This record gives sequence, structure tokens and C-alpha cells, in this order.
Amino acid sequence: MAADLLVVGLGNPGREYAGTRHNVGFDVVELLASRHGGRFRRSRQRARVAEVLIDGRRVVLAEPQTYMNLSGEAVAPLVRHNGIDDLHRLVVVHDELDLPVGRLKVKVGGGLAGHNGLRSIKAHLHSAEFVRVRIGVGKPPDRERGADHVLQRASRSERAALDEAVRDAADAVEVILAEGPQAAMTRFNAT
Repeated sequence: MAADLLVVGLGNPGREYAGTRHNVGFDVVELLASRHGGRFRRSRQRARVAEVLIDGRRVVLAEPQTYMNLSGEAVAPLVRHNGIDDLHRLVVVHDELDLPVGRLKVKVGGGLAGHNGLRSIKAHLHSAEFVRVRIGVGKPPDRERGADHVLQRASRSERAALDEAVRDAADAVEVILAEGPQAAMTRFNAT
């Protein structure tokens, strides 16, 4: 049976990456699983997967276990396995350097802003026309490289903003499911 929505949170597997800026996508799908009674298990598609029902609709939540830069190696098989024939039913939740800490934006398609996880997904799907929920982690201070910035844990004040953004992102996914990406953009991009 095809999923109504496939929600992929991007991040890196392993305890050493838990709580880093790069793993906010994992945080969102874990929150959604918690809200809707889902339990993650390993899948053949190189991901941890939880299936939940939200308002009677089947939603698959996934955390690729390939490391961020190879996310497409898990996402493409997940798309096929779950019968996603319209990429507007694929939602990718990820960190975004180009947004201030805690800022949330919903977007369909467009550029990849140098995000290697998105680049890998586009390469494997041969399209960038999926829905994105972007969570701002801010630009690195000084000349620190973006890779170093996203692999660090946030400061206490940033963490509070990121935790709120994770809750808002989970809400945005629920709006995408119920009303579509445009409604989510209208509601969440204005704030």
C-alpha cells in the first residue's frame, strides 16, 4: 500500500551526532513518531523507518542511515518502496545555513543552497521537485566552515530556538499532509 506522505528527516546516524545542528531533521521525524505512536525499526532501504496514521492517512517517517552526504542512497529506494509517484508527497526536513537560527521555511523544489544531503537526493531522484521543510541553524561565526558549524551542538539559547523550530516543523508536516504544501508555506513562511 502506497504511503500518503513520506517524511525524511536528514541527519547523521550515531550518538556522536545526536543533538547537533545537522540532525534537526532527525529530531522532527522523531517528534512526529512520538506524537502519533510510531516506533522506528531498521529497513532494507538503509534507513530507520516508522509508520504512523495521522487522521487516517499512512505516513512513513524515515531517518537515512547513510550519513548526510549520501542521503539519496536511502531516499530513492524509500520513494520506490512506499509508492511515492508524486514528489510533492515526499517531504525532506533539513538544516539550513541560510536561515537565522530557529527560522522555518517550507519550499517546493528550487535550489539546493550547497546542502550535500539535498544534492545527493536530487542526484538519485533526478529531480529537486520535492517538498522541503528548512530549519535555520544560522551562518557560522567568523570564518568557521559550514561543515564544522553544523556538526556542533547549539548553544543553550540557540537550542531553545531550535527546539521550538522542531515543534513548528512537525506542525508544518501535519499541515502539508492535511492541506498541502501551499497552505504550509502560507502559514509558516510568514512568521
